[in-house]
Amino acid sequence: MIIDIHTHLYPKVIRDNRQAFFAGEPAFQLLYDSPRAKMAGPQDLLAVMDDQGVDKAVIFGFPWRSLETAKINNDAVAEAVARHPDRFIGFCCLDPAHPQAPAEVERTLTSGLGGIGELAFYQGGINAAALAALDPIMALAKQRACPVLIHTNEPVGHAYPGKSPNTLVQIYAMVRRYPDNTIILAHWGGGLFFYALLKKEVSEAMANVVVDTAASPFVYQPQVYRHAVDIVGAERILFGSDFPLLEPKRYFAELDQNGLTPEQLALIRGGNAARILGLAD
Repeated sequence: MIIDIHTHLYPKVIRDNRQAFFAGEPAFQLLYDSPRAKMAGPQDLLAVMDDQGVDKAVIFGFPWRSLETAKINNDAVAEAVARHPDRFIGFCCLDPAHPQAPAEVERTLTSGLGGIGELAFYQGGINAAALAALDPIMALAKQRACPVLIHTNEPVGHAYPGKSPNTLVQIYAMVRRYPDNTIILAHWGGGLFFYALLKKEVSEAMANVVVDTAASPFVYQPQVYRHAVDIVGAERILFGSDFPLLEPKRYFAELDQNGLTPEQLALIRGGNAARILGLAD
């Protein structure tokens, strides 16, 4: 089974008039101001999944500051899941800093969504205020035994839209704060997994942490897969495309360059996601 753990979908009202949603949403405007920035609906994703052999996908919207907009997007995700329960798993996405964020998380999980994310802190990084906002959400996720997908990125290298000011210290402090939560760190966890080579502390702190591959072809050399398998094991890596930014075939081509075993490839392409999401084989 091939599972894409990281895809973004938007309802038609947002896709058709994105500019109307820029007000008060600087991160959304930064990422989607260009008409070249792709936005997708459920049928767009299904067509690519069918064409490229993806069985299931985790779908979510954007961490909107506006709770009203977040509800519109979350409800569209829930509707897509209801229409295609065999293909989609929905996550609740919103700005954790909103005072009513925990209530929206509880509402959506109760209605059938299977996780939380992609949560992001584009402006301030994962600072003390971000962690305080995460606390009640992570408590709900722990109570319901569902995963939380959090945006992270490498703190060095070239700048690009959506690259947050998070640091490795911040990412590490976050995973240590929530040792009992299943945490998916997007975009290779900002490179945090490299530090599992340290002899003390880091491997234990990351016991319930996995990383996804979203945007990898834009950021890392293809051999990152082989190095990550060597450091943390294939069972800690989840295929995520960041669709519609990139399509799955770009990742599959890079995966196939690394000499991984069929068993390792199967874990990365979907076995790990199935385990984390509680799906039957």
